[in-house]
Amino acid sequence: MSTYDADRPPYTPFFGAMGATAAMAFSAMGAAYGTAKSGTGIAAMSVMRPELIMRSILPVVMAGIIAIYGLVVAALIANSIDGNYDLFRSFCHLGAGLSVGLSGLAAGFAVGVVGDAGVRGTAQQPRLFVGMVLILIFAEVLGLYGLIVALILATKSKN
Repeated sequence: MSTYDADRPPYTPFFGAMGATAAMAFSAMGAAYGTAKSGTGIAAMSVMRPELIMRSILPVVMAGIIAIYGLVVAALIANSIDGNYDLFRSFCHLGAGLSVGLSGLAAGFAVGVVGDAGVRGTAQQPRLFVGMVLILIFAEVLGLYGLIVALILATKSKN
């Protein structure tokens, strides 16, 4: 006869898996939006100034980095789901996934909007490039904040 452990009910891994899913899905959606929105700006800008295409790829690269944040946390969570997985860790992992995922979604939106307007503006006035890079850095760091909180939550233990 099996005994029921209140700290490890059978549905416990579900919350950890949802954390890993949220980390990857939301951060990938943010990165995809940032890439698409910046890409349309690059396409529009390249008609006027094709020599600036390579310089204008920066927002697309920064949007892609946001998805890497989610991938790191999702892999960390998925690799820690085992037979000794308890509710405390599963809820911490859900919080970690939501933290990096939703902050990645917000950062991706910000990078996309800034990247689109920034590359179009840089085509007309090249001195705007430095300002665009600074604003992109501040947009990207929103995702980094989520990554830091997620790493703290994902590595938290009961003791």
